[in-house]
Amino acid sequence: MSRFRYDDNDGKGPYRLAPLDSPNPRPNLIYSYKGYPPPVKGWRVSFSVMDKLDQEGTIHYPKSKTGRLARKHYLYDQKGRKASDVWTDISPLQAIAAEKLGYPTQKPVVLLERIIKASSNPGDVVLDPFGGCGTTIAAAQNLGREWIGIDITHLAIALQKYRLADAYGLQAGKDYKVIGEPEDFESAKQLSLDDRYQFQWWALSLIKARPLGATGQTKTGKKGSDRGIDGIISFIDEANGKAKPILVQVKSGHVKAGDIRDLRGAVDRESAAIGLFVTLEEPTREMIKEASTAGFYHSPGWGQDYPKIQIFTISELLAGAAVKRPPEAITFKQAKRESAKPGEAQADLFTG
Repeated sequence: MSRFRYDDNDGKGPYRLAPLDSPNPRPNLIYSYKGYPPPVKGWRVSFSVMDKLDQEGTIHYPKSKTGRLARKHYLYDQKGRKASDVWTDISPLQAIAAEKLGYPTQKPVVLLERIIKASSNPGDVVLDPFGGCGTTIAAAQNLGREWIGIDITHLAIALQKYRLADAYGLQAGKDYKVIGEPEDFESAKQLSLDDRYQFQWWALSLIKARPLGATGQTKTGKKGSDRGIDGIISFIDEANGKAKPILVQVKSGHVKAGDIRDLRGAVDRESAAIGLFVTLEEPTREMIKEASTAGFYHSPGWGQDYPKIQIFTISELLAGAAVKRPPEAITFKQAKRESAKPGEAQADLFTG
C-alpha cells in the first residue's frame, strides 16, 4: 500500500498518480493550466478534459508551480487487474474429465467462455469457422450468445449435433439450422460422388455410429485395417456392464448379396451382437433374403429379439427409420446435461 496516497479532505480513499504529460509530441495540446506550465511534449488531454478532471477533483496539484500535474486514480474505481494474455489457471482436458468427448483437439469450455466474455456481450453473434466438437458453440450457448459453427467434415458436424442434443436438448431443424448436409436422396447421392469419406461419415451420423479410422481433423478419411467395417455402435444390456458392439457398413453403390454375407462374417468374427448395412441404393431381393437368414440377437437385459443383420437405405433413414437394437447406446461419450437454461440464441451449423 506504500504506492498509494491519501487525501484527508476528499474522503475517497487511497489513490495512485498517473502522468498527464504526453509521451509523444502534441503541439496542439501545449497550454498552461492554473499557472502550471505545459510539459515539453504537451498534455495527454485537451483543455476541456483537463477542466473536467479538475471539477471532478481528480487532479493532483504539486505545491510548486514547477511541479508536474498528475491524475488521481482511486482504488475504489478500479475493477481489478487487467487480464493477462498468458493464462496458466486453466488446465488442458484430461482423459477422465467429465466434459471430455474423445475429440483429439478438444479445449476446456471454461477457456472458450473466458474468451467469449472478454470479446462479446450477451446477444452478440459468435462465429467459430473451425467448429471441431463444438466447444465454442457450447460456451456461446451457455453465455446467451447467438452462434454460427462451421466445419469442413461431416464427422465434426455430427459431434456438434450430439453435443447440443445431450447438453441442451436442442434438435437440428427445430432449434437451429444445419446448412450443407444432404436432405434428400439426390443430395446424398451427390455427396457420395463428391467425397465418399464425407458421405460415409454423414451416413454414420444418421444412426449415431462412431466412424472407425477417422479423427475428424482431416477432410480425407483413413481406412486402415477396418476389415470391412466403417462404424460401430456400442450398448449395454446386462448387469455386468460389458459393452457390446453393433457393426456398421456403408455402401454408396454396386450392392449385392455378397456384401451381406461379408457383414455376417464380420459380425461372427468380431462376436458382435448386430450388423447394420447402410446403402444408398435399394437392396436386392437376394440381399434381403440373406439378411433374414441370419437370425436374431436376444437381449438378456431387455428380453427382446432384434434382427441380427439389418439393412437400411439412406432414403429410409432420412424418413426417420430407426435401428432395431437395445436402447442403451454408448457410441459417443455424451456431453453432460447443462442445468442452466440455454439462451434464446439463433444458431446455425455449416459444413463444407
